[in-house]
Amino acid sequence: MAKTTTSLSTLVHRGGASGVTGSCHQLYMDDTHSLLVDCGLFQGDDADLRAFDQLTIDFEIASLQALVITHVHIDHVGRLPYLLAAGFTGPILCSIPSARLLPLVLEDALKIGFTRDRALIERFLEHIERQLVPLEYGRWHTVLESASRHARIKLRRAGHILGSSYVEVALREPATRRRERVVFSGDLGAANSPLLPAPRPPAKADLLVLESTYGGRYHDRRHQRTRTLKQAIERALDNDGTVI
Repeated sequence: MAKTTTSLSTLVHRGGASGVTGSCHQLYMDDTHSLLVDCGLFQGDDADLRAFDQLTIDFEIASLQALVITHVHIDHVGRLPYLLAAGFTGPILCSIPSARLLPLVLEDALKIGFTRDRALIERFLEHIERQLVPLEYGRWHTVLESASRHARIKLRRAGHILGSSYVEVALREPATRRRERVVFSGDLGAANSPLLPAPRPPAKADLLVLESTYGGRYHDRRHQRTRTLKQAIERALDNDGTVI
């Protein structure tokens, strides 16, 4: 369990620290209030198919003021059913598009990995819908106002998939007026996408949690990827094949 402590907060990584999936980060804003950013499933080389421990929520959640979702890929939201089963009833904060997509993604995941019982799936989705709090991009949302700490979050476009966000958390200690800005990147998109705008960097960050899924890879340039796709489609057409 990786942990980082600053003057106003303590960050504990519940996933996504020793691998590139299972993103889940708990930010303690003071001793009794925390925020969870993502609650993802371990996949690929990070997944231990024999270990149920990877799925269970074995950390305390009584302090959670909210869950913030950066985007709806399974490695960022896949443990959400287990979080609800552990007793989390707080708000689930995400962008407006993510709020539309999340029930669809989780319904599909439940059918594949849990059950096809329609009544059970509907009951779970009803819980999700009640807890969802869609937020507009670029607007501050208060998550904590206590004697020891004030905290707000703001979602900014991440350009990764529809609804993807990076999260700015602004902390303030009323007694001393000390301030701190924590930024969680989620997955970031590339520039020059035909559908999604590239992310704009934040003005500041005292603590930055940056995803590095493709940090060790070189990607083909966009024109090369376009050419590769064109060749695959033309080959499939010549062979009366199928492109997925």
